[in-house]
Amino acid sequence: MHKRLLMSVVVALVVAPGALAAGGNYTFDGGTRAEQAQVRSGLNASSFNWGVVPGPIVIHIGGGPGPHAAPGQIWLDASLLDSGRFSWGVIQHEYAHQVDFALLTDPVRARLETLVGGSSWWSGSHDSLACERFADALAWAYWPSPDNVLRPDRPLAEQFRATLALLIPGVSGRSIAAVARKHRTPKG
Repeated sequence: MHKRLLMSVVVALVVAPGALAAGGNYTFDGGTRAEQAQVRSGLNASSFNWGVVPGPIVIHIGGGPGPHAAPGQIWLDASLLDSGRFSWGVIQHEYAHQVDFALLTDPVRARLETLVGGSSWWSGSHDSLACERFADALAWAYWPSPDNVLRPDRPLAEQFRATLALLIPGVSGRSIAAVARKHRTPKG
């Protein structure tokens, strides 16, 4: 009996870190417990494995110029987080920039740019940047919920997930139906 209990504990310790990695590796700078919980919920709502991004990523919560990201850092407005699920797509979008900064190479970006469109990856108007379209597509492809404010203009979730699965080790290319089943919004 003791061997079985010991084996269960060992299995739990080995499996738990992988399960926790899906939520990402980040720390907070500011924000209330409720605002920090919104960030965790937003990332956990996605089926994307945020743990593939090396961290920790520092997530700054406060007031300011609006959500944005730089390598290793994300800034989120507290009032956005106070809106609840409405903020989750934006949280995922900003963390998707960390995927870009840490994991994508220029050849991979070029391949993704042909998929998401845009005038260029880094320079131009915000709406025409391929890096912004990439972040939108990632947020939608792995959390295709009616609550996600980042619904794309054109359907590319299936192809996007399949392409990322080929280009980034540890990323799932599960079908949109499987992802959608996981994230159905309960009625009520």
